Amino acid sequence: MEITFLGTTAMVPTKERNHPAFFLRFGTEGILFDCGENTQRQMKQYGLKLTKVTKILITHWHGDHILGLPGLLQSIFSTEGSEKINIYGPKGSKKYFKSLLEGMATEGTIDVEIKEVKDEKFFENDKYILETKSMKHKCPCNAYSLIEKDKRKINLTKAKKFGLKEGPLLGQLQNGKTVKIKNKTIKPEDVSTIVKGKKIVYITDTNVVKNCYDLAENADLLICESTFASDMETTAHERLHMTAKDAAQIASSSNVKKLILTHFSTRYKDVNILEEDARDIFDNTLCAYDGLKIKI
Repeated sequence: MEITFLGTTAMVPTKERNHPAFFLRFGTEGILFDCGENTQRQMKQYGLKLTKVTKILITHWHGDHILGLPGLLQSIFSTEGSEKINIYGPKGSKKYFKSLLEGMATEGTIDVEIKEVKDEKFFENDKYILETKSMKHKCPCNAYSLIEKDKRKINLTKAKKFGLKEGPLLGQLQNGKTVKIKNKTIKPEDVSTIVKGKKIVYITDTNVVKNCYDLAENADLLICESTFASDMETTAHERLHMTAKDAAQIASSSNVKKLILTHFSTRYKDVNILEEDARDIFDNTLCAYDGLKIKI
């Protein structure tokens, strides 16, 4: 898995920071989290093909998180062979999306399916699970987690000792099935180990609520808003946002391995103050910047 940050500012973009969005590449999947204005250009800037987007997860429908949608979708579906994209979001997403498209004269077909989700596991396949929890903001808002499923890894050295070579039998063992070769029974645990899947969580535009801790529990990576430093805690909470220390407290209390801060107010020309603020509580903290790539 690889994450590319496409936008890391809050409501107002700057010369250095675009509106919120990041792209998660996971095998053949491309999952876009939020889609601020100019997201499609940011994807091109950082070497990501627009047609690689298979799902879009919207936290909420404030303009800084969704104004890139019409242009991105129009560009994707102007490309031959583009396939349907599923867009997930909080309550009201169908209405907001319909209004967004009705405000412009679109050419061609924009083939999307909008799904409203809340406090649930809303997608699962053989590789990963997507879950959401509702947050506390001025409009319906979701946070999301992607949980990679555990997978079995074959130890080829052990497999060769049993006379096994790459082929169907190894495939069966990797799928957890017992096989026989030359009257010898081989169990999956004889030649393989279980590799625990990774968990990524994205929380933004919210006060601290219990769902933040529940969703972030045991995450390998927590991507969390840090709109303000802790000396502006009252302002942050009045505006239904978080401080750097709020994000760090969630990471610390939820057994998170790494915290990446994003969604910075433009008042901070140097976001190191936010990183230092968070590290008072949770040391393994990094401030995101546009173009930052993280391999999980």
